[in-house]
Amino acid sequence: MNKYQYVCENYKKPKPILFNTEMVQAILEGRKGQTRRPIDVDISNNFDCDPDGTVVAYMNPETGDMYDPLEIAPYKQGDILYVRETFSPNFFPDDSPVYKASCPKSEWSEIRWKPSIFMPKEVARIFLRVTNVRVEKLKNITDEDIQAEGLQSRGGFAGAWDELYLGNGFGWDKNPWVWVIEFERVRENDD
Repeated sequence: MNKYQYVCENYKKPKPILFNTEMVQAILEGRKGQTRRPIDVDISNNFDCDPDGTVVAYMNPETGDMYDPLEIAPYKQGDILYVRETFSPNFFPDDSPVYKASCPKSEWSEIRWKPSIFMPKEVARIFLRVTNVRVEKLKNITDEDIQAEGLQSRGGFAGAWDELYLGNGFGWDKNPWVWVIEFERVRENDD
């Protein structure tokens, strides 16, 4: 039984989440327990906020109905996520996959890697349990949150963020609304 089958039998069906190699390494090292994902402007433009900027509701533009914004979040507290990461399938000698995050950098050029988006759930090795979800502006990140993101400084976080999201219009300077997803690793002996 592979880890994905184990998780499906013992938890609810996992959802995918993408991480780059550096962030997978941070998860494996126990340095990352939080991630931020941009909220589409079609959603964030319909947030109802308190004067201090706290999101209190999401207004459905078609019906005018108000909802807790966490009702439309991509992940909910208690969800199980499987990490999609860069890998090489059917590698020697036993035809099991090799994961870039666990392979020495000196060997990276010798292996044909598949991007994380193409990783099938059956070869996932990292599973996360969502412990909390909230909405906030990107620049509201605290120094403690930066550490939980697996990084050391605000400048380092801003640079890593822009590397991922600047081209999609969600750059650091735009200060977009984000989903803050806190998580912990799921291990096979967890209940």
